[in-house]
Amino acid sequence: MLPTKTLRTALAASLLAAGTASADILTIATVNNGDMIRMQGLTQHFTAKTGHSVEWVTLEENVLRQRVTTDITTKGGTFDILTIGMYETPIWGANGWLVSLNDMPASYDTDDILPAMRGGLSHDGTLYAAPFYGESSMIMYRTDLMESAGMEMPEAPTWQEVEAAAAAMTDKDNEIYGVCLRGKAGWGENMAFITTVANSFGARWFDENWTPQVDSAEWKEAVSFYYNLLTNYGPPGASTNGFNENLSLFQQGKCGMWIDATVAASFVTNPNDSTVADKVGFALAPDTGLGKRSNWLWAWALGIPAGTQKEEAAKQFIEWATSKDYLALVAEKEGWANVPPGSRTSLYENPEYSQIPFAKMTLDSINAADPNDPTVGDVPYVGIQYVAIPEWQGIGTAAGQEFSAMLAGQQTVEEALANVQQLTAEEMEAAGY
Repeated sequence: MLPTKTLRTALAASLLAAGTASADILTIATVNNGDMIRMQGLTQHFTAKTGHSVEWVTLEENVLRQRVTTDITTKGGTFDILTIGMYETPIWGANGWLVSLNDMPASYDTDDILPAMRGGLSHDGTLYAAPFYGESSMIMYRTDLMESAGMEMPEAPTWQEVEAAAAAMTDKDNEIYGVCLRGKAGWGENMAFITTVANSFGARWFDENWTPQVDSAEWKEAVSFYYNLLTNYGPPGASTNGFNENLSLFQQGKCGMWIDATVAASFVTNPNDSTVADKVGFALAPDTGLGKRSNWLWAWALGIPAGTQKEEAAKQFIEWATSKDYLALVAEKEGWANVPPGSRTSLYENPEYSQIPFAKMTLDSINAADPNDPTVGDVPYVGIQYVAIPEWQGIGTAAGQEFSAMLAGQQTVEEALANVQQLTAEEMEAAGY
């Protein structure tokens, strides 16, 4: 071990080389997803470059959303960088709660960020968060089970075709379930999925006058389909399964299909983690022929809360973690398949990355998602798997609990829909709509 004096001298030299007068310790709140865990393992490269160090607060998705929302609305000042998404960023930016990222250096190449991601993380032309990765949703399926069933997955299947495949692949005696879907309560967990299903069945959260529509025939058809699909062909305990739980099930070979975030593709095809890595195919999220597929658009992004005392260091971290150089670093350490996807145009122009089996399907899914036109009918809101209004977080959280209780057998589909309609109407009336 180097003597303390030598360590101080080495650090001082590092800081001088980086042009930094003093080192900061950044506190970053992030989600416990695989790409974020990988980023934490590479943080020493950021520290070596800048002298700044990082303390991570890594949380389950629902807990993260609650913590960062509480901190920023109360000006708690706990975090220097927040992991947030397309729902929060434009709203918080409009409120003056986030630092503008419009002054990133030319070398960062903001124009290289995919337009869908840049638009979703901006308000009135100001970028308020930079995408660490972007995603849509798609079908990941077991090619061996489809072949054994004598079936082929279309590139753009209908929900009816998905249901038929789920029935054919289900073998409960051997713990193989035809389909794994989100059932865990949360506005960004089960409600993200259920809302996209509703979109594809022609349902909508509100009509043009902001009147809740959850008591419509389209909502009943969509939620009934979701309920029956999981009840008949899903794993036990589906009401508590979110992204990470279903990822684990798929990697263990227990899911015939999993319809979820495109970012999961690198995890289910990684032979170090997945027992079925060489048996995975991809298809677009399903539709019902009405013109809307059940895929979402999302970015897990890094933003800086206004009022932080470490703005300069925080911008340096975001520049590092969401840059082309970071993508190249991950490729060097982990291979191109494990690079955070969906953030930059240049990644999809890279000949090496274009050979990755899921690259094109991910980009096609992202490009097929339109937050400004999310449903079959006309709506007054923006957002595919969420409604971009401040009240949505409360509505989505409560609705998620109702639909999770439905999956757990605690209430019927009709009861869940009636409860969600009522709570949505009450919330909107209280907000003055």
